[in-house]
Amino acid sequence: MPIRAILTDIEGTTSAVSFVFEVLFPYAFENLPQFVIEHAQEPAVAAQLDAVRAESGEAGADLIRGIEILLQWIVEDRKATPLKALQGMVWQQGYEAGLLKGHVYPDAVEALRRWHEEGYALYVYSSGSVQAQQLLFGCSVAGDLRSLFDGYFDTTSGPKREARSYLNIADAIGVPGDEILFLSDVVEELDAAQQAGMQTIGLAREGGRLVGHDTVASFAVIDLGRF
Repeated sequence: MPIRAILTDIEGTTSAVSFVFEVLFPYAFENLPQFVIEHAQEPAVAAQLDAVRAESGEAGADLIRGIEILLQWIVEDRKATPLKALQGMVWQQGYEAGLLKGHVYPDAVEALRRWHEEGYALYVYSSGSVQAQQLLFGCSVAGDLRSLFDGYFDTTSGPKREARSYLNIADAIGVPGDEILFLSDVVEELDAAQQAGMQTIGLAREGGRLVGHDTVASFAVIDLGRF
């Protein structure tokens, strides 16, 4: 079936993994404690702190303990939804202050712009929160790219390595799975998308092959016409 929609991962796919681990995570680690202390009484932040208590199993955790849990999750690279939400709030301050610029590979920018012009519906699926995704593309090194995308999905749609998550996304998009192309650098994510009926292409920017999937080193060589 011809491709009608393209769903793309961020880390290692449109953007360098190093940007996340060497820029975004250290920024959040340094700035999250003070942000939480200053905004703990605000409903949006308080709700995420309650979610931290629930997910950690520490219902009685006070503010300082909650911060300790969040910092430990950053160190562990935990895909915890309340952590992602709070990181997004911290990053928003950094982006708005001009201290952060989202990294996007030039080949990804060019292809995404071309596909958008050609009429493909473009979507993002990342373990980072929707807010964090929009900040990265909205304050990117290539300018504001948000107008290219028709929607964003995060872990509220389900874990990225489970087929059910991709079925949920296909339902939300309203396009059959076999008319959606998923792009990622993680073979387990590609496997899950494939199990949900999606077409897949793996990104291996340093070379190599993602077993079971067509693999490319750049968006520039992706040929949508072959589907």
